[in-house]
Amino acid sequence: MDSIQTAAIDAAKLDAFVTRAINDLSAGYGGIMISIGHRLGLYKAMAGAGPLSSRELASRAKCAERYVREWLNSQVAGGYAVYHAVSDTYELTPEQAHVLADEDSPVFIPNAWQTPASMWADEDKAVEAFRTGKGVAWGDHDQRLFCGVAAFYRNGYRASLVSEWLPALDGVVEKLKNGARVADVGCGHGYSTVLMAQAFPASRFSGFDVHPDSVRVAEKVAAEAGVGDRVSFASARADNYPGTYDLICFFDCLHDLGDPVAAAAYAAKAVAPGGTVMLVEPFANDRVEDNISPVARVYYAASSTICCAHAISEGGRMVLGAQAGEARLADVFRKAGFTQFRRAAAPPFNLILEARR
Repeated sequence: MDSIQTAAIDAAKLDAFVTRAINDLSAGYGGIMISIGHRLGLYKAMAGAGPLSSRELASRAKCAERYVREWLNSQVAGGYAVYHAVSDTYELTPEQAHVLADEDSPVFIPNAWQTPASMWADEDKAVEAFRTGKGVAWGDHDQRLFCGVAAFYRNGYRASLVSEWLPALDGVVEKLKNGARVADVGCGHGYSTVLMAQAFPASRFSGFDVHPDSVRVAEKVAAEAGVGDRVSFASARADNYPGTYDLICFFDCLHDLGDPVAAAAYAAKAVAPGGTVMLVEPFANDRVEDNISPVARVYYAASSTICCAHAISEGGRMVLGAQAGEARLADVFRKAGFTQFRRAAAPPFNLILEARR
């Protein structure tokens, strides 16, 4: 193989880029440490406990001390824990605990590492898809993807869906309080559906998803939350679910569909007169040059191997990707026959959009 011919190398720029690449490699190694710490309860054992020796933490978490000591040092090296050299102890700050140990925190991060783990496991499928142009359906991915995505989004929805996003829509909360019919299209494990059902007991909710295993999990989630009598789930595509609804929701799923215009057009028929379609999508600006950030990098990477792959598996008439941006999404709903489309809210990680006929 011929060596790669390059222009003259700027030593300072090379050093800076190598440093960046090593930082990324370090983060990848750190991810498995975070997942292990979560699964073994190490972060929870540290949270609020003050300085602990490695032996004390190992005893609390019922783990082998020598492994725990090495794990702790990796946490200190990455800025995920504090080391007190005088006492040879380790501590989790309140801020670190909020991100690493509190499973109800909106910024709880350990579950998110299941998604890149699934992407590594599915690497051969992604390589084949890149080479052939074929799709990879959602249900064909490693099982960690489904739990990782559901758990990661759950806390964000719990923090903002009822308190911020729904009130940003015109007149929707009042309808939900009085009793409305709601469809959650692409509901996954049903956390968004259940959160709305818990907040609005006068309304009834239907969740639909193409992945039967996720539907079964959603049914269990609803039963455990005590809302199973007002919530139903079924396996259905985004363009063939039954019923008429006052509110139709697409939570972080429209960009995964092979024909988003058809899904939006079907919603236009399924929404009741005066009803609303709520669209929640990953935050993105409309131009690539305006989407240069760590968050955009995460979304583009997941989009390459998961979102676009599933859309292509469904025929790929329009493959939006996870960084579609508001202008492209508005065009989808305009083509579907909606006359009103607006940004209702734009928190850091999402676009909250409202469509009416």
